[in-house]
Amino acid sequence: MEPKILVSTRIESFEDQFLVVKSIKSIFPDWSPDFVPERLSFPVGVNSQKISGEVETIDFLLSILRENRILDTAMDAMTLGSNNKKISFSLSRQSASIGKASFVLRGEYPLGGSVQVSIIGEDVDLWIEQQTWHSGREKVPRVVGDELSMSDSGEASDWF
Repeated sequence: MEPKILVSTRIESFEDQFLVVKSIKSIFPDWSPDFVPERLSFPVGVNSQKISGEVETIDFLLSILRENRILDTAMDAMTLGSNNKKISFSLSRQSASIGKASFVLRGEYPLGGSVQVSIIGEDVDLWIEQQTWHSGREKVPRVVGDELSMSDSGEASDWF
């Protein structure tokens, strides 16, 4: 059974909501937020609004990760602090606006905001391993949380 994939972000009062939605759709083309707030005029009484919606697949994101040859890094970044039923990670909205994927680690606040992705289902760690598989793992096998995984701070492990 395919997991449930939720994508959300916060739109600040000074941001153009249509550009925010466009940047997210450049990585998740089938994303349709539950609502898109109206453009507010000055003075603004609301600081930010959260928008969210489901997507059917992360295939387009995976194609970007494959193209940039960062599938192992992606597996590590996606599964930091995960449990076997839920994975949560963030992507830079600024990178997404140009069709690129850049992971945002916990405690980081990137210029341009971030996109939160939650993947919920049974054995999602295994599902991410399968989705990020590549032929290099035949020579250097990898699994979620192995000794080759990046640290919580994003530091790379020495492989050799």
